[in-house]
Amino acid sequence: MLARWRKEGPRSLLDNEPLAELLRHWAPLELLPRMLAERHLHALALGASSYTSGEHLTFFEATGDMTGYERSQRLAVPMRLGLEHLLASAAIPFVFPAQRIEHAEHAGWYGDGSMRQTSPISPAIHLGAQRMLIVGVGRLHEPRGRIVRDGGYPTLAQVGGHVLSNVFLDSLAVDIERMERVNRTLEMMTLGQRLATSLRSVKALVIAPSERIDDIAARHQKHLPRTVRALLRGVGSSSASSDLSGSALASYLLFEAPFTQEVMALGERDTLAQRQAVCDFFGWL
Repeated sequence: MLARWRKEGPRSLLDNEPLAELLRHWAPLELLPRMLAERHLHALALGASSYTSGEHLTFFEATGDMTGYERSQRLAVPMRLGLEHLLASAAIPFVFPAQRIEHAEHAGWYGDGSMRQTSPISPAIHLGAQRMLIVGVGRLHEPRGRIVRDGGYPTLAQVGGHVLSNVFLDSLAVDIERMERVNRTLEMMTLGQRLATSLRSVKALVIAPSERIDDIAARHQKHLPRTVRALLRGVGSSSASSDLSGSALASYLLFEAPFTQEVMALGERDTLAQRQAVCDFFGWL
């Protein structure tokens, strides 16, 4: 197996061509200019991390003459969006291959947009959002004081899951706290003080899972393909539903219908649990 691996030189664990076909059908970005012209949308932004330059880039398409902006290790670049930007934004490191994006100044190979994105809410605010619906997948609503059993020295699966959770989940929670702190600060300022600052209040509705995605993944590891289960066992993850040690890592590989259907059902329940807040946010009676 190792000899075959060296000979073929695979670029990732999984092939993303099925995902590309799905996106071509359900996300026809060639319609985006018309949607913008008819004001159904004001802007669309997709984040990607450059393996070439090491920077995070937000590629966006918007109405009017919106220009890009620059922050530490982060750039926003206006350009015509296409399928390659979607594939780059979803290219989980090691799981899916990097995606090539051509640009006069920022051409290169790109991966998942969560990498090196320290302020995931920032692009929406820069592009003019005054209210935001934020759908999280992390532990935003997890109660404090959760007791975790010490199972001894961590397996590679535990370490890998911890690293990926840090990359994909933690920055959103931190950015939401930062936004709420700015909102509270503005509420304490006088009208004159608010007019003198570039800060502005942003209303947000946050919907996050009431159940840990890791726990759901643990129940569905048995649905993974045999080769993937063998790979996970090799790094210390068990397919037993009672073993949570490697479920965080497995959750990034679970594209099987039973898992995705349970996650979607959880999302529906969590949204209905905030029915009144959702109606207030959208102004529905």
